[in-house]
Amino acid sequence: MKTIISWFFTIIFSTFLFAQQDEFQLIPLKEQKSNFQKMLLYNNNPNTQNYDLRYQRMEATLDPAVNYITSAVTSHFIPNASMSSIYFDFTNQLVVSSVTYHGANITFSQLPTKELKIDFPVNIPAATLDSLTVNYAGIPDPSGDAFAVHNQSGVPVMSTLSEPYGAQDWFPTKQSMNDKIEKFDMKITTPSQYSVASNGKLISETTIGNNKLTFWRTQYPTAAYLIAFSITNFVKINDVIGNPPFPFVNYIYPSTAANTSTMSDIEWTKQVMNTFENYFGPYPFRNEKYGHMEFGYNGVCMEHQTMSSMNAFPRRVVAHELAHQWFGDKITCGAWNDLWLNEGFAVFGEHLANEKLLMTPTEFLSYLQGQKNFITSSPGGSVYVSDSNLGNQNTLFSGRLTYSKGGFVARMIKWILGDVNYYQAIKDYMSRPNLAYKYAVTSDLNNSLLLSTGKDFTEFFNQWIYGEGYPIYTIKWKQATNLQSITILASQTTSHPSVSFFKMPLPIKVNGNNGEVAYFKLENTINNQYFTLPISFSVSSVEFNYEYQILESNSIVQQDNSLSTQEIKGNSEILIYPNPAHNEISIQGIIKNTPYKLFFSTGQLIQKGIYQPKTTIDISHLEKGIYIIEINSEKLKFIKNK
Repeated sequence: MKTIISWFFTIIFSTFLFAQQDEFQLIPLKEQKSNFQKMLLYNNNPNTQNYDLRYQRMEATLDPAVNYITSAVTSHFIPNASMSSIYFDFTNQLVVSSVTYHGANITFSQLPTKELKIDFPVNIPAATLDSLTVNYAGIPDPSGDAFAVHNQSGVPVMSTLSEPYGAQDWFPTKQSMNDKIEKFDMKITTPSQYSVASNGKLISETTIGNNKLTFWRTQYPTAAYLIAFSITNFVKINDVIGNPPFPFVNYIYPSTAANTSTMSDIEWTKQVMNTFENYFGPYPFRNEKYGHMEFGYNGVCMEHQTMSSMNAFPRRVVAHELAHQWFGDKITCGAWNDLWLNEGFAVFGEHLANEKLLMTPTEFLSYLQGQKNFITSSPGGSVYVSDSNLGNQNTLFSGRLTYSKGGFVARMIKWILGDVNYYQAIKDYMSRPNLAYKYAVTSDLNNSLLLSTGKDFTEFFNQWIYGEGYPIYTIKWKQATNLQSITILASQTTSHPSVSFFKMPLPIKVNGNNGEVAYFKLENTINNQYFTLPISFSVSSVEFNYEYQILESNSIVQQDNSLSTQEIKGNSEILIYPNPAHNEISIQGIIKNTPYKLFFSTGQLIQKGIYQPKTTIDISHLEKGIYIIEINSEKLKFIKNK
């Protein structure tokens, strides 16, 4: 979604968290904009459910110096059933002069509900590809900012910014979150001194007297709110990006082109593109381009498909908008209730860019701590937005919940699955035929994760997306007198009554008096759960959530020599996780390099190796089936599920 730049300028340190919370809210506050009242209307307009919108072509005459549009939009559609009329979402601020169908004008009505109703002379049969053209003109709605005129260095800029329901303010379309436009042509005539930036691939620029006709085409399915353009006296920078390379196209202001520092930030896009392609899969729109177009909305950025609209170029913002090309553009939230699928994973894209490219390990931990503290600064609020709150701008565009908590939920899924399984599951999610270039809701993500990993995240999403709050832990520990084990008691309260207990694997780091370290991942499934862990050194301290792997707040870790080993239940000794597994497994309870053997379920030896704590064993080469690992005289069974 649109991004306020200053939110991302902040390096978040918990020591001044509360001074920064207003900064975190700036992005969603701007995203609410004047169109938020339309959220009260619908995720899906029932009047547009009876057809599939296949193609649109806009032919417009525009002058950035004049806030006015003259346009004709041709739409190709296929009825789901026989239809006598068709509806488009369209403002009543612009005046429709005619609707042409098969060479003749037909009747239409512009409704107070911001719909255009068009009546056909005869019924159109189901499954019949047909088309019509709407001719219209006027001054776009001054109460909104979906279509606006600004200026840069005294030169006018005309731009669009349609999220969430602003597309209907400048062209007749279908905004329901269930039908993407398969192909869109943008043909804009402007005075010849201006250039037009837009989605897709530049087909042609043709000078006609004192005017210029610019033709852009995208052949990837696109949600209506992601169609956009910007017009001014751009400097065009054509380059390549990715491996193998594809076009990297930037339309920027002359003053920006002269700024060496900003140009370096734009060039940095190449690095984060390589990182995202490595972890998320191939860039989704390689056959066309990626790039940026500057526009006049002060302090705002927006992930318009194939060409993000930018007002400035701080690197974490560049990363956020690029991540949206996967999360939000290729797969778009299927209801605004599930906006976290767009924004949370784009924030996770920031996490990834910060961790791999922008920050030292210490800086990254401070960033995560700041995120965690911001999220837990209030005890309630769900990431999922209820229908009753779709018109509540503060709820829908909550920086704390939709953005930051959504991003941390993505991080916690990674913690549960392990890096290799997680990133493979994300690539699987991106490539599923029923989701790729379409819409998804939270249950679709859950189903995809289940197919990829064998793990059902229903309970997890019930707690972290639909539920409210977070856990507060008390971790007590006691080392055995023979120094061969440590007992841990994990107790939990919750910040909000909607969730009575959060089932989460707990990150535990055990430190020894002589610098020894052991790491454990404790499967915490009940409250007041005891674990006994093998330790071969004298323990000096225990750290919990040592790399901010999970959300929690105000948790306490304390040594308690009153813990009785006779009360131990639910011991966690040597375990394999995840199980079932996809590409890799880890072994809990191994604290030093230890030989292992891997067998088929039939007993046939497959491989030998040395397991190193806090690492994984690659099983990607194994066939689907049941396997056994022998380690420390234990025989552990696991399932390879794909």
